[in-house]
Amino acid sequence: MKTFSLVLLSCFAVQIGSTLELSKLSTLKLGAFDEGAAEMIDYDPVTKNVFSINGENKTVAVIDISDPTDIKLQNELNIADYGKSPTCVAVKNGLVAVTIRAEDKQAPGQVVFFKTDGEIVSAMTTGALPDNVIFSPDGKYCIIANEGEPSDDYTNDPEGSVTIVEIGNGMPKEAVVAGFSNIEGGEGVRVFGPNASLAQDLEPEFAAVSGDSKTAFVICQENNALAIVDLPTCTVKAVKSLGTKDHSKEGNGFDASNKTDAADIRTWPVKGLYLPDAILSYDVGGKGYLITANEGDARDYESYSEETRVEDLKLDPDKFPNAAELQDEKMLGRLKTTTTLGDTDGDGDVDEIYSFGARSFSIWDEEGNLVYDSGDEFEQILSKELGEGFNSTNDEQPSFKDRSDDKGPEPEALALGVVDGKTYAFIGLERCGGILVYDVTDPAAPTYQTFYAGRDFTKPIEEAGDLGPEDLEFIPASDSPNGMNLLISGNEVSGTVTVLEVK
Repeated sequence: MKTFSLVLLSCFAVQIGSTLELSKLSTLKLGAFDEGAAEMIDYDPVTKNVFSINGENKTVAVIDISDPTDIKLQNELNIADYGKSPTCVAVKNGLVAVTIRAEDKQAPGQVVFFKTDGEIVSAMTTGALPDNVIFSPDGKYCIIANEGEPSDDYTNDPEGSVTIVEIGNGMPKEAVVAGFSNIEGGEGVRVFGPNASLAQDLEPEFAAVSGDSKTAFVICQENNALAIVDLPTCTVKAVKSLGTKDHSKEGNGFDASNKTDAADIRTWPVKGLYLPDAILSYDVGGKGYLITANEGDARDYESYSEETRVEDLKLDPDKFPNAAELQDEKMLGRLKTTTTLGDTDGDGDVDEIYSFGARSFSIWDEEGNLVYDSGDEFEQILSKELGEGFNSTNDEQPSFKDRSDDKGPEPEALALGVVDGKTYAFIGLERCGGILVYDVTDPAAPTYQTFYAGRDFTKPIEEAGDLGPEDLEFIPASDSPNGMNLLISGNEVSGTVTVLEVK
């Protein structure tokens, strides 16, 4: 295993019993530090261009990666006439789809379709706050997850929804909104916004599509739920809770405090809400599976917040006889928890403690049943490989353990790729940065492969490298400009798009 100093200075992968390696070929800086100049990305194999959302100047950057060692900004797609700012981009068969939020975030948004040369094809209305857009594998559908966030004062809480656009002869034809007003949420689905109905409370965040292009799987992050949508009929079939992770079980521990001097990964009497961000779909042996990055996200608005710390809870003395010890700031006291769960018997005190995010990635079947979770492996790996960068935040350094009392490394971005017949998952860590790689060929038994740091903790934060990976895109050798497997990273905080070689 390489030493801490080598990891910091090299920005190459750390190899542990693996022949897989990630190495940086080039980086393009698209804007200022921490202004969202590089966010969601997608790649067009015909033009060899990467399309990247630039939240700073409210455009879509078109990046020429025909020479992966020297990528260049080729063009910028102006979306100013269609709303406040772009949120996501997807490319398929010469068509670029860009979702755009309205000036009033609670109002309907837009999806604008361009040709890959920048010519506008059409614009269609979506639900409130379109947050993610993808095409189905067969190219017949464009799917938009409309988050429908409430206003800060919670007086306007639009319904979450999924917009489905049919694509025919390479052109968008008709947009249909699949809503949640006519269904019931499954047991355990979190519905907790003030005076909110199920349809208002559900907040679609990210979508994936089955290999046969018939079903969309939509993460409703704050609700800790999976919505299953039938694409041919444009209807929501079910909304299912993803359940919780038992952090008292060996192998499911985490580092709970930002007030200790070293990583302290241990089991705790805590239930973790998965609250995923990214979701992807893949098939193994004719069966479909879903993979999620379990970031964690809480509702925290001016007029309503579910967040509090364990030190501020009234713990049931029968369930927590060592409450005083647990609520110490060096134990669980600093951990952020929710006020919406935990009083199981209704007597006013807390019987169960819940944390935000599972600090892991998970694999599920297409019914939403858990097949695999990486447990505490992320923090175990990062405590060894990042040293003083462990559980750091993404906009300040040094910031050792700054996020331990919150959601840890916050796995957010996902990509899947096949290399030499094996399927690999690439998981981007929003807070400390870097990319973890797992072999997920066997969904029930993934194996850790390598870690790419990408951030130099010895430099000033604005010179530290890639910060806040928001999105990842794997480019197979057959589609890449240099005949090699590539991985593209869109990094929100550093405002950079980086090309990595996978070999």
